[in-house]
Amino acid sequence: MPATRCTWCGTDPLYIQYHDKEWGVPVWDDQVLFEFLVLEGAQAGLSWITVLRKRDAYRKLFSNFDAQTVAHYTDKRLEKLLLDPGIIRNRLKVFGARKNARAFLEVQAEKGSFANYIWDFVDGAPIQNRWQSMSEVPATSPISDALSKDMKRRGFTFVGSTIMYAHMQATGMVNDHTTDCFRHRECKSLATRS
Repeated sequence: MPATRCTWCGTDPLYIQYHDKEWGVPVWDDQVLFEFLVLEGAQAGLSWITVLRKRDAYRKLFSNFDAQTVAHYTDKRLEKLLLDPGIIRNRLKVFGARKNARAFLEVQAEKGSFANYIWDFVDGAPIQNRWQSMSEVPATSPISDALSKDMKRRGFTFVGSTIMYAHMQATGMVNDHTTDCFRHRECKSLATRS
């Protein structure tokens, strides 16, 4: 009998793989956190599957999401990226990646790591929700509101509360797998920092 999954991932093999292997897994690695920050910003107004299909191109064009490198991209390089159909060619989003890389580095310098900063918002451990259906899962939370506000204050862009809640879900800061999904229990067992 096939495993029960959250209904949002549907039948697309790429979506299923992402759901089964990544979504809701706690991320403590700064490079991966920066990747999700860029990708979540790129997704604004679009579907997540659109971004997933372009993820490999983003990795290639954005120096495998090395924030130090992206922070030093020139305007000329960003203009060249806007010509590549492999990514979402939105000027504000592409230039926003550099802006966010610079803010990201400032947070690292202040807090020791971006992970230290962002995980402080959930007291260093994932929030374990127990939603019965996807209709119960919120688009924002008081924590994503506070995180969004603080990140905007620090100079980040494309970090509205909805985007930050999606970031929290993707990086395991909240376990929003529905209770009937086989990944709910698996992600709950990953709740401690390794």
